[in-house]
Amino acid sequence: MLLSKKCRFAAMAAAVLLAGALIFTPGVFAESHQKAYKIGGIFSVTGPASFLGDPEKKSMELAIEEINAAGGVDGRMLEPVIYDTEGDPSKTVMAVGKLINKDRVTAIIGPSRTPTTLAVTPMVKRAEIPFISCAAGNKIVEPVKPWVFKTAQSDTQAVASIYEHIQQRDIQKVGIITVANSFGESGKEQLLAQAGDFGITVVSSQSFGASDTDMTAQLTKIRQEKPGAIICWGTNPGPAVVAKNAKQLGIEIPLYQSHGVASPKFIELAGDAAEGIFLPTGKILVADLLADNDPQKQVLADYINAYESKYNETVSGFGGYAYDAVHLLARAMEGTNGDKAEIRKNLETLKNYVGISGVFNFSKTDHNGLDPSAFVMVKIKDGKWQLLE
Repeated sequence: MLLSKKCRFAAMAAAVLLAGALIFTPGVFAESHQKAYKIGGIFSVTGPASFLGDPEKKSMELAIEEINAAGGVDGRMLEPVIYDTEGDPSKTVMAVGKLINKDRVTAIIGPSRTPTTLAVTPMVKRAEIPFISCAAGNKIVEPVKPWVFKTAQSDTQAVASIYEHIQQRDIQKVGIITVANSFGESGKEQLLAQAGDFGITVVSSQSFGASDTDMTAQLTKIRQEKPGAIICWGTNPGPAVVAKNAKQLGIEIPLYQSHGVASPKFIELAGDAAEGIFLPTGKILVADLLADNDPQKQVLADYINAYESKYNETVSGFGGYAYDAVHLLARAMEGTNGDKAEIRKNLETLKNYVGISGVFNFSKTDHNGLDPSAFVMVKIKDGKWQLLE
């Protein structure tokens, strides 16, 4: 039996109302408007600096998974948008442009290297977007830049840790060899500036290119000045070449490296030449050797277990930089509804956050937030890290 025109209209109206009720029920409506916060990541996942960027990418993804599993930030999920910079400043600039203009991210984490970080700092400033670098150079946060923070330990503290150890061994003269980029220049500045404070004289200062494959000439010049120790400042692979060349030359005085090589990759690259080398590092490399009352011990153990279980590979301190950055950012985002200015303001007030790289206390005048307790001195012995008292 056919429905009258009036009945057909009534049925259609009811159907529309029912569909509307299904679409716009409070739960569904809220869900449709609770979009995930997009968080940008820029790391040297491939290329010469992949030993930095690969664990950083993985650690960022791990941290976001943990935060989302716990309910996200104010009930909203975090969505990573990650680009591989290959450690190249130009590609980093392009990636940051995409994150800001195309992806419309709430904040950016990375990049992995000091030169690439400095290349994009002006962009971050113009865009007024929270930016947490995973690189170590002092120039990233000194002088303070309102939108720029970093989680890697400071060159200033690393140099002080090395010089304290050298001073304890009653060594007065050192030779330094630094990589010819912004990370190396930052280390060189601190090595020269702090030497006098520890009664140490830098008798020779040499440099090498990031892709150089032989530093014999520089080491020979240093040896001629008869220092009591040599300090190398760079990131792999250069420092491993320095270690090998020093061994080939029969140089027997102590060789110190920067925190830029604090990962298993350096031991792999340097091989037997790594034996006996000293360096400052975050506590992650010796987490199992820390005192039980160390505030970082359990945090480190949990991260190491989660990372190694998920990726079936050994952690490095570099991954911890990104892991800390994500968790610090998530805390700063709480209650902001994604407002970038509020996130930036909250980052500056974060206190006593126990992370992988140390205990963070940010302020308006300190966008790194770490003190000397973030470092320990280690020695490579039998291919393993030995904690020094």
